[in-house]
Amino acid sequence: MKIIVRTLQGLEPALAEELVELGCTEITPLKRAVACEATQKQMYAANCLLRTAIKVMVPLVEVVVNNENQLYAAVKDIAWENIFHLNQSFAVDGVVHSDVFRHSQYAGLKSKDAIADRFRELTGKRPFVNPVTPDISIVIHIRQNILTVLLDASGSSLHQRGYRVYPVEAPLNEVLAAGMVLLSGWDKKTPFFDPMCGSGTLLIEAAHIAGNIPPQSPDRKYCFQNWQSYDKALWAEVQEEAKSAIRLDNIPTITGLDKSLRCVNATQTNVVEATLENYIQVQRGDFFQTPGQSGIFIITNPPYDTRLKEDDILQFYSLIGDTLKKSYPDTTAWIIGGNIDALKRVGLKPSKKISLLNGDIESDSINLNSMKVAGKF
Repeated sequence: MKIIVRTLQGLEPALAEELVELGCTEITPLKRAVACEATQKQMYAANCLLRTAIKVMVPLVEVVVNNENQLYAAVKDIAWENIFHLNQSFAVDGVVHSDVFRHSQYAGLKSKDAIADRFRELTGKRPFVNPVTPDISIVIHIRQNILTVLLDASGSSLHQRGYRVYPVEAPLNEVLAAGMVLLSGWDKKTPFFDPMCGSGTLLIEAAHIAGNIPPQSPDRKYCFQNWQSYDKALWAEVQEEAKSAIRLDNIPTITGLDKSLRCVNATQTNVVEATLENYIQVQRGDFFQTPGQSGIFIITNPPYDTRLKEDDILQFYSLIGDTLKKSYPDTTAWIIGGNIDALKRVGLKPSKKISLLNGDIESDSINLNSMKVAGKF
């Protein structure tokens, strides 16, 4: 089958590489998504194993529609009775970029009516619409006059791992955190350090990656489990293979630091929820005043002066650079930041630079390799 996997802007290369590792073929990067060919087993695995995925979608049909009647007919023509049962709930989400269809809600409503009417004509009854927690989630995508109808295999967004029970201000999206670790080139052996760990997302995602721990909880539920084509035995096989591939002994030293007691408490709580308390150490301290280390790997998400405020953001970033140069020799450091002027004050030319999107904040991640100029990130 063809699947389309959504991700965050800038993470398409990391997601494509993950799909290669799953064995998927015909991989095609898109904007904030990657399309590929996958078996049913690989589609199941994509939901529970991909670290940079937001949603896994299965296209059902792609057709030209020039008006609302053609939209209605195209959706109604799909054999929905072979996809889900009358006693299951469904929801339709419309995404429209078109001069012909101006309102996504209206397109979604027409599609919902088409699906319900098909069931009514076949059975005399209409399935229940549940916009909050549907058994079956359907996406209607219209670009100009091209209609694509997709089944949402995931359900709730895959960035919701379930371990972050104690959030703090401006938390880093779990998918973005995993993507940063994957894009950084960390060898999963060098000690990992986040000196401004916030709620611990980077630490937890790094531990998951090093230990080959699936990003999703094994008891998480997915929409594909409600499809008539769901193969329970095949899903159990995917889960068993994922469990047997875990390598906890491979997790190196992973340490978090934060000057905020609230952040330290949040990280410790989330680490316990992720059952990683034996692999991640967290302590309270100021990065600028704590004794440094050499030969480690740093990834951090300091304040941007957008969501979190510092008295003098430029001086703050200058101190980051001074601290790295003074106390962290032979160290690779990646910093994600949305304040370009502040990032320049770090005083170390980035060896590599990648443009990412953190919420609505354009962010630059900077790789400082052994405190020397080594290229562009």
